[in-house]
Amino acid sequence: MWDLTINLLASAIAAAAVWLTQYALRRRRLHRMRTFFGLAAEAPCVFFVSRHAASPHPNSVHRVDMGALLELAVIARDCGSRPQIASFEDRPLGLGELTEFCVGGPTFNPRTESHLRRMLPGVGVSGTSPNPLTFTIGGQVYECKPGRVEYVLLARVFGPNGGRPVFLLCGQTALSNQAGARHLRAEYARLAKTYGDRPFSLMLRVVDTDAYGPAVVDQITDVTAEATSPLPQPQEPAAA
Repeated sequence: MWDLTINLLASAIAAAAVWLTQYALRRRRLHRMRTFFGLAAEAPCVFFVSRHAASPHPNSVHRVDMGALLELAVIARDCGSRPQIASFEDRPLGLGELTEFCVGGPTFNPRTESHLRRMLPGVGVSGTSPNPLTFTIGGQVYECKPGRVEYVLLARVFGPNGGRPVFLLCGQTALSNQAGARHLRAEYARLAKTYGDRPFSLMLRVVDTDAYGPAVVDQITDVTAEATSPLPQPQEPAAA
């Protein structure tokens, strides 16, 4: 009888130790995730998303961009944060007030245009609707080939006074926006280990989107230094 009691007690202690270890690991992972994204329990975060280029309604969103928002909403949910979608008609939001996820290129997302101009001046963006955007960073040109190769700039930046981070997902297409959001959700632990609390700018390549959608993503290069350096100004012709 005594041996049975000892065995039961030992089993209970072992089970409690396993549970406490798993609980501690979950809490540590949650803390690291919240630290990386600048989120806290019950704290709000805000999504800025491109308006639908083909819709006459100013607040409409492309259905594929909704897929990107769902990926980001999972991040917010896992951190216990409360996401909200911002309208460009709302009161302007200052940098660093809330953690911000900004989805889409500068053509149809004014918030992206402002972030690129102020914090990533080395990112050149060209192209007009309905043609996909082309990126030029550090002298390298990233041209979209719809259905085959599409690029998305994934960046974490901070305002001049610090505060909460801004996550920028600037894709050449709505599908590449979704791929960038999916990559951020899947790879945040590795990014946190690599960059800590520092800003970063990464160029991602989404391949064979006609066949695989946003599923196949390669991180091809870190362009932080190039993206944060102003583009060289064109020289004026010498006076005759």
